[in-house]
Amino acid sequence: MTPDGPDAPDPAVEGATGPEFEVELRPQRRLRIWQITPIVMLAAAGSLMFAFPLAFEFGDGGAVVAMLGFLISCCAGGWGMMAARRVGYSLPGLPARGTGRGPDWRMVALYALVALAVVALAVYRVARLR
Repeated sequence: MTPDGPDAPDPAVEGATGPEFEVELRPQRRLRIWQITPIVMLAAAGSLMFAFPLAFEFGDGGAVVAMLGFLISCCAGGWGMMAARRVGYSLPGLPARGTGRGPDWRMVALYALVALAVVALAVYRVARLR
């Protein structure tokens, strides 16, 4: 413990009193629980809204509820991706934020193809409910 106050010796004059440690003042960039919780809750609610009408074929409103659940699930996924990108994470094939590199067009095409397939299957399934 070092003395602190007006009577304390000046360490610059008398030399260092102990080892110096370098401490990072900025917090680590990672997703916190308060950022993940609303995303997970929204995704779970959207998934349930999407799955139950499709699995149990509720009345005429089932298709509307299913599409609304699909929309909520997609919004939660986009929100999660934006939060992860802001922290510095990125999908494979896409450069991290601030690197100055461009994305690999093959990976972008693959992601777009997978997203289109999921949307097409969802629309096809909901259309079959009618």
